[in-house]
This record gives sequence, C-alpha cells and structure tokens, in this order.
Amino acid sequence: MAKNIQQWLDEYGSSHQNKTNKRIHWFCVPQIFWTVMAAIYVIPVPAAMAEISPHLNWASVLSVGAILFYVRLSLPLAIGMAAFTGVCYATVLAFNAAFPGYLLWFAGIWFVALWALQFYGHEVEGKKPSFLKDVQFLMIGPAWLMSFIYQKLGLKY
Repeated sequence: MAKNIQQWLDEYGSSHQNKTNKRIHWFCVPQIFWTVMAAIYVIPVPAAMAEISPHLNWASVLSVGAILFYVRLSLPLAIGMAAFTGVCYATVLAFNAAFPGYLLWFAGIWFVALWALQFYGHEVEGKKPSFLKDVQFLMIGPAWLMSFIYQKLGLKY
C-alpha cells in the first residue's frame, strides 16, 4: 500500500526531532535542492531540445517529474513545491548568467559541504538520515519543510 503525504512526513519527522538537526535541515535542504538542479542544468541537451526553447533542458524536464511526484501525494503541497522549484530554476539561471562556467563547480563544492553539515546534524540527532531507508525521502525532505510553512500560514496540505 502506498503511503499518503502525512505518513511520509511523519516518518521523515521521526528522525528530525533534535532542534539543532532541524535548524541544519532548514539551512541545507533547500540549498541541496538548488545544487542538484544546478548540476542537472549544466548537462548538455540534444540540439532538438535546445531548438524548441532555451528553457527546455534536463533541469526543467526533471523538475516537471518532481512536481508530478508531489502532485501524487498532495496537490496543495505540489503547488508550493512548484513555486519553490521555479525560484530555484530562476536563481540557477541568474547564477549561470552572472558567473558563466562556474555553476557546476560552485554547486558541486556547496553540495558536498551541505551534505557534510546534514550528516553532522544526524550525528547530533543520533539517527540515520531517512534516505538510507528509502531514497524517496530525498524528495520528502523539501516537502517536510514546505509543510511547516503551510502550517504557519494556516494552509492545508
């Protein structure tokens, strides 16, 4: 039986109870999402894709797939994740325009640093990262944070 969004969020939250670990996740998770998008963005696209639109690239294609993953779990949460994904995409474009040729280097170095901090947070927590149990938790982390934003705003997810 497939888990619903609340089951995913509850299970993810069970290994994120420590205040320090939570703060680390608030800092790292959105930026890790950005670094992954940045790394995917620099993957060359076939000429046929590039001719259709400059925004048809692997990052935009995989972003649609990610949003569909969230839609399957919660349409309201998917809307928030789509907005966040859009902001990430726009900032990837801006970074690439401002610092051509450095996007992959920056994203790669920052990705490693952020994950080191995440693993430190789990050391403090005393629990393993959820994705070691199920890789889908890599997608649940950003949604978990978004669920807190929804709660603060009084929105249902």
